[in-house]
Amino acid sequence: MVAGTVRAVSIRQRLYPTPGQKDVLASHCSHARFVWNLALEQANFYRKWQGSTPSNAARSRQLTEARAEFAWLANGSSAVQQGALRDFDQAMTNWSDGFKKRKAGLPGKAHGHPTWRRAGAYEGFVVRDLTVHKLGRKWATVHVPKAGHVRFRLTRPWAEVQEATSARVTLDGAGHWQVSLTCLPTAFVRTTTGKSAGVDRGVANSIATSQGTMGHAPTLTDGEQARFLALARRMSRQRKGSNRRNRTRIALAKLHVTLGDRRTDWSQKTANQLVQDFDLIAFEDLRTANMVRKPKPKPDPDNPGVFLPNGARAKAGLNKAILGSCWGQVAAMVTYKAAVTPENSRTTVVRVNPHNTSRRCHACGHIAPGNRQSQAVFQCVECGHQAHADTNAARNILRLGLQQVLPTEVCGRSDRERTHQPRTKPRATSTPKAA
Repeated sequence: MVAGTVRAVSIRQRLYPTPGQKDVLASHCSHARFVWNLALEQANFYRKWQGSTPSNAARSRQLTEARAEFAWLANGSSAVQQGALRDFDQAMTNWSDGFKKRKAGLPGKAHGHPTWRRAGAYEGFVVRDLTVHKLGRKWATVHVPKAGHVRFRLTRPWAEVQEATSARVTLDGAGHWQVSLTCLPTAFVRTTTGKSAGVDRGVANSIATSQGTMGHAPTLTDGEQARFLALARRMSRQRKGSNRRNRTRIALAKLHVTLGDRRTDWSQKTANQLVQDFDLIAFEDLRTANMVRKPKPKPDPDNPGVFLPNGARAKAGLNKAILGSCWGQVAAMVTYKAAVTPENSRTTVVRVNPHNTSRRCHACGHIAPGNRQSQAVFQCVECGHQAHADTNAARNILRLGLQQVLPTEVCGRSDRERTHQPRTKPRATSTPKAA
C-alpha cells in the first residue's frame, strides 16, 4: 500500500447499552449538538459583523466558562463537548480550503458550509481517548465518558478493532446505537490472475461482467414490501407528533436499516470477488447524481400557470431503481479495495466513456440504435452477432479500458477508427471469357 493514498477507515459495530447507559448517550448527543449549533451561530455572527471567526482555542476557553456558569452543561462530558468543537473547526477548515481552491481554479473536493444539526436527524458524538476490551469471541466493550464500558457486537478481527485510535457513537433512525471505530486500513491480500473484466451497470441486472456473470442488488422480500406499504399508509393517516406515529416511524426505519445492511453486505462481497478475480477492472464513468435528477417542469405555452406532463412519475421509478442498484457503492468499494492491495499484486481500476457502449457491436464495432432489440437481447444489424445486451456492453467497456493501459496494437482499432471507418464490400471480380 502506498503511504498517503488511502485515508483512515471506520469499523462500524452495533452497541448494546443498558437503559441507564442509553440515557447518558442521549445526553451526550444533545450536548454535542448544542455546542455545534452554538459555535455555528457564533461563527455566522462574527463573519457578518467582524469579518473573522474565533479560533478553536478561543472557543474552547469560552466552553470552559460556559461549563462553569451552567450546571446542566457541566454535568456532561467535557471530552464530548470539546470533540464537537473540534468537529466544527475541521468542518470550517474543509469549507474554507475548498472555497479557496475553487476561487483559484484548482482541483479539489468541494465542501459545503457547516449547517445546523437538528434533533432526531443527527445524533452522535466523538470518543477521543479510546479504550476497548474483549469479552469473548463475539462481544467487546468500549469506554464512553460517564457511561462506563458499553458492550458492542464484535464482527471484525480483534486486531483491527484494537488498532483503532478514536470512535464515534451514533443513533440511527431505527433506534440502534452504533460505534464507528477509526483505524488504518488493512491491506487487501490477493494474488495476480492475469484476467481483466469490464463491468456494465444497469437496472434489470445491477452489474454484468464481460465474462457473462450477472449480479443483482438485494431488495426487501414480498412480505417485507407488503409490511412497508402498510406501515407507510398507516403513518400517512396518523397525527404528527403522536406516540403511535412515532412507533410506526421506528418500524419503517427498521425496514430501511435492514435493506441498507443487505445492500452494503452485497456490495462488499461483490467488490471483494471482483478485486480477487481480476487484475484490471473497467467501469463506465457514470454521473449517477445527474442521472437521478428530477425532470424539469414543462409550462403550457397556451395556458399560463398550467404545466404539461413531463414524465415525472416514470422518472421517479427509474431513479429509485438506479439508486437501489448500488452503482456508485460497488464502484467506490472496488476502487478502495484496489487501492489498499500491495503494489506487486494491485488491481487496476479504470473508468471509460459510456457513450455508445450499449449500442456498439463487440464483434464488428457497428453502432446502431437497432442493435439492442430489448433490455436483454442484442443482435447486430450489420453482422448478425447475438449476445446478451449487458454482456456485450461489458465487453465494449473492457476493450475501452484495455486501450487506456495497453498499446493500440494489442487492443485493436480505436473508437474513432471503428466508428467512422466506412464498411467496404469486396468488389466482384470477373474473369475473361474464353474465346
